[in-house]
Parts: sequence; C-alpha cells; structure tokens
Amino acid sequence: MGLITIEGMQFYAHHGFYKEEQVLGGKFVVDVYLETDFSEAAETDNLQKTVNYEKVYLCVKEIMEEPARLIEFVCQRILNKILNDFPQIKECKVCVSKLNPPLKGSVEKVSVTLAGKQ
Repeated sequence: MGLITIEGMQFYAHHGFYKEEQVLGGKFVVDVYLETDFSEAAETDNLQKTVNYEKVYLCVKEIMEEPARLIEFVCQRILNKILNDFPQIKECKVCVSKLNPPLKGSVEKVSVTLAGKQ
C-alpha cells in the first residue's frame, strides 16, 4: 500500500450558510489523501495501475461547483464520490478549508476533515 497526496486544490465556490456567501462566493482549498496499492505502477510506469490524479481533481472540482451551505456537507460529498468512483482506493481522507470565513474576528481558515474506507 502507498499514499497519494493531492494538496492545495484551490477553488472559488459559493458555499456558505449566509446569503452573502452564497451570492459572492469565497476561496476554498481541498486536500485529499488516497491509500492504494500502486506498487505495480511503481514497477511498470503504467498509469492504468494507479490512481489518475487528474481524474481525482475533476471529481473534486465537480462537487465544488455545486453550492452548499456547509463545508461538512461538501467534504462528505467529495469523500463519497472519490470512494465510489475509484474502487482501487482503500482509504481516503478529505480536508476542505474555507479561507477568510465571515466570522466576527480575524480567522485565516476553517477546515473540516473526513475519512472513509472501501
């Protein structure tokens, strides 16, 4: 087993509890950690024997384009889609961060992390 990490996927999306967030949108960062057996790809240099990072990115992008009120909901949807679309992934961890959330104070980001197994 090995770990594939895709960090810092940046999106401008319309997720948020408040109407202003839903209209104006904001910046989000998504990180995913994929546990899978890519030993054959490491030996053969064959993309078919591992997880295609571009396809994972497109999965995340698809979910991020659908507005939601809570990043918890967004994170769960990303986790579910990755586990559903990539059966070779044994375990997955997803972290969704909302940059500069509209709180009554200075906050760099708020993050939600979920993990799941096949």
